[in-house]
Amino acid sequence: MEQRIASRDNPAVKYACRLRDDKSFRASEGLFFAEGLRLCAELAKDLRPYKVYYLDSKRAEAEALGGELCEISKPVADKLSDTKSPQGIFALFPLPHADEQALNACPRLLCLEHVQDPANVGTLIRSAAAFGFGGVVLSADSADPFSGKALRASMGAAGRVPVAVCGDLPARLAQLRESGTQVYAAALYRSRPLAEASPAKGERVAVVIGNEGRGLTDEAVAASSMSVRIPIADAVESLNAAAAGAVLLWHFRGESVGEGLKNALALTFRHIWTNLATFIFMLLPVAVLLFVNVSVIQTMLGVLMVMFGMIYIGIVWMIHMI
Repeated sequence: MEQRIASRDNPAVKYACRLRDDKSFRASEGLFFAEGLRLCAELAKDLRPYKVYYLDSKRAEAEALGGELCEISKPVADKLSDTKSPQGIFALFPLPHADEQALNACPRLLCLEHVQDPANVGTLIRSAAAFGFGGVVLSADSADPFSGKALRASMGAAGRVPVAVCGDLPARLAQLRESGTQVYAAALYRSRPLAEASPAKGERVAVVIGNEGRGLTDEAVAASSMSVRIPIADAVESLNAAAAGAVLLWHFRGESVGEGLKNALALTFRHIWTNLATFIFMLLPVAVLLFVNVSVIQTMLGVLMVMFGMIYIGIVWMIHMI
């Protein structure tokens, strides 16, 4: 039977608030708290809600999420909300559990060491999902990816991409490296330009990003295969962790850098050949008209040939560009 809660002091409300605020309680209960229709809808694509709290005006949206339903009053919604503008819909979801063996064999892996801003953690998880990374490993002192701020930044990606917490990240990086994964650490000093990092096609890759202010520890850098840096203007000291992470994740996405370069060269040679063919096709009729005594009709035919040739080459060019 559907419940209705009107009191802010209801035990179920206190339970939900504790899940919202307490990382260790989330871990012990195996649940996390999410707020907002868009976030809950994205999470519900991969995780079935355990319980959904909603204002009467959000009944239809709550029913679409699935799970146990509980109508709440406006004062209860205000207490549950972690934002300035409550959206009137909240849900409890089961904490997903990452398969450690699957993570170790993941073709693309993101590792975060001591990233403390939950918004950065959430944004990096979202970027990892966008660029085809199959998992995220966080050091134990990183921000909780299932806190409210991190969840809003990841916008459902935390329920889609396996996320694991590691007590000794440098040891985990060394293990990955020994198993054949190319581990790339983001570092400003004693590093090589990002363009020089070219994993072979099919080679497993792990990207490591460190603390917003201090970067990676020496142990994490030493455990990596290569330290890389993003070339930036001299006037700027460094990039935000989330911004730098997005650049690195794009660079190491599914298609390897070497494969991308090969495709770029192939496209360049194809364009050169097309331009050369255009030049020859257009020059030949003109040369004939200049050196051969021809009638006016033949001259017109030659001009038409050039025009049709230009149209043909234009069509071929467009086909190549698609």
